Amino acid sequence: MCGIAGVVDFSGVGTRDGQPVFEQQVRDMCDAITHRGPDDDGFYFDSEAGLGMRRLSIIDVAGGHQPVSNEAGTIWVVFNGEIYNFRDLRSDLEKRGHRFATRTDTETIVHLYEEYGAGCVERLRGMFGFALWDAPKKQLLLARDRLGIKPLYYSVIGSRIVFASELKSIALLPEVSPTLNWGAVAHVLSFLTTPPDEAILEGVKKLEPGHLLIASPDKKPRVERYWKLEFNPDRGQSEAFFVGRLRELLDESVRLHMISDVPVGSFLSGGIDSSAVAATAAGCASEPLRTFSIGFREPEYDESSYARLVAERIGANHDGSICDSGSLDDIERIAWHLDEPFGDSSAIPTYLVSKLAAQKVKVALSGDGGDELFAGYDKYKVEQKERGSRLTNGPARAICGQIARRMPRGMRGRNFLLHRSLTGAERYLDACTLFRHDDMGSLLEPEFAAQVCAHAPWQAKAARLNSPRRDWLSALQDLDIHNYLPLDILAKVDRMSMAHSLEVRVPLLDHKVVEFAATIPPELNLKNGTTKYVLKQTMRGVLPDRVIDRTKRGFAVPLGHWFRGQLGSYVRDLLLSDTARRRGYFRPSAIRNLIARHERGENLDLQLWTLISFELWAKAFLDHGAGGSRRAAA
Repeated sequence: MCGIAGVVDFSGVGTRDGQPVFEQQVRDMCDAITHRGPDDDGFYFDSEAGLGMRRLSIIDVAGGHQPVSNEAGTIWVVFNGEIYNFRDLRSDLEKRGHRFATRTDTETIVHLYEEYGAGCVERLRGMFGFALWDAPKKQLLLARDRLGIKPLYYSVIGSRIVFASELKSIALLPEVSPTLNWGAVAHVLSFLTTPPDEAILEGVKKLEPGHLLIASPDKKPRVERYWKLEFNPDRGQSEAFFVGRLRELLDESVRLHMISDVPVGSFLSGGIDSSAVAATAAGCASEPLRTFSIGFREPEYDESSYARLVAERIGANHDGSICDSGSLDDIERIAWHLDEPFGDSSAIPTYLVSKLAAQKVKVALSGDGGDELFAGYDKYKVEQKERGSRLTNGPARAICGQIARRMPRGMRGRNFLLHRSLTGAERYLDACTLFRHDDMGSLLEPEFAAQVCAHAPWQAKAARLNSPRRDWLSALQDLDIHNYLPLDILAKVDRMSMAHSLEVRVPLLDHKVVEFAATIPPELNLKNGTTKYVLKQTMRGVLPDRVIDRTKRGFAVPLGHWFRGQLGSYVRDLLLSDTARRRGYFRPSAIRNLIARHERGENLDLQLWTLISFELWAKAFLDHGAGGSRRAAA
């Protein structure tokens, strides 16, 4: 696990006094992400390219320094992630005549590239974001793993391409203007995160999961998809087949994900996903597995008793900690590490459980991905019910819409009726939307409202949902796998774990497991109202029935309690501060109204948290710049 950064210049100028003009820039970019790799750094420079990395030593601790090259020193790579099938790949490559200088998984990428070119990515089984420089061809290859477990940002600036694991590294460059990307702002206010392919700063892109970028002097940089998930239900197989095969794939994936030269532990929330991973890992481990969880003082949010129950069942050494309002003492540090405005408040306990785990291990397994793969979200059940409701017929929808439009904004019941006036993809997306289009218009000052409201981030999602080729449940899962999972869940886990130099691995998102899950018939994933039916049957007898059959809670945070209690003044002071008002993005009257409605009992904690996250990000990255904001991480 590492952080990578670099600059490639195709202008043909390249050097000053025989030295790369961008050497110090690359070193500064790597300094900004030291937390991703505190063990080591490494650089490669020639007249066109500068590659840099910060290393967290996991495989071949003594010898796995980066950048890594081929035998001739003509092809170089910097790599963030893990390749779990590297031993098999290495064996095959050695038979083909390649000579390895290290035991690290990184080196397999270089030799695979020599054999297969850009197609090397199709043979990798793992999580990764890497940059490969082919000096003789003067060609840059950037690649990101299939599911988006590891991040990779880039920007094309004239003849230069810059890239990094985190936005803050790119934001250091003088050519990168601290100008907001208003389409990304619209996406944050709608869906809590920035879009799949764009960052919050204008001109900075994200390489999407399952994609690669190829650039050379004579061709415009091009982005290509190398992997696409297809939902193809296999209705010719029995329930027993899917249960048995999932068990086999889970065992295989967890075994591969436990390959490490340093201690490995596991997050354990008490839900079925993390419990399935931890139980499988405990069966593979040669000594008791270390597990880690976060609880809350508020009983309705606390799941720590289930985590302890599973830990006892699998014989794990379990550590737990409590998240309370005092945890927000780290809020500015959390905002800095999140890298962009981020509306999911579960980043807070994720930060804390990562901090807890990092005290004992260097690698932790996570159960992320189970809800998307096996249909675990309650919203899927809600959609199933909505599809059969009499309130979704044409006349009922029209009446609901007419009544809602006559009600003043903010009136109780208005949003419910507006929601009922919609159908299909629009209704589903509306339930997932933080601020509706007209709400954003009243929330923002007129100048910025016009720029934000010119974008419609839900259109691409609606088009994806309306594909006629998929069952409705498969369509919802597909949308979440390509949006919510990489943009929210995986981004959160990557940033919060890397804040503590902890590598988190995600066995359920091994692409072999994912491709198999896409063959499970929807009626088995959501059977008789039971979510994750196949996964639950797979773990029956391994985990306690109390864990398998309990009601799903998710990783919710009691922000509503905190914001109505001792943190109420903090919310008001931050969002209505002189600094925030001078920034001029949001109408103070609208902010006051949101706070007042929340204090009266409306559940607006996510709206407030998103605005808090935005303001903290602006303070760190706009007011001080990425370099100055390093103080927040100290």
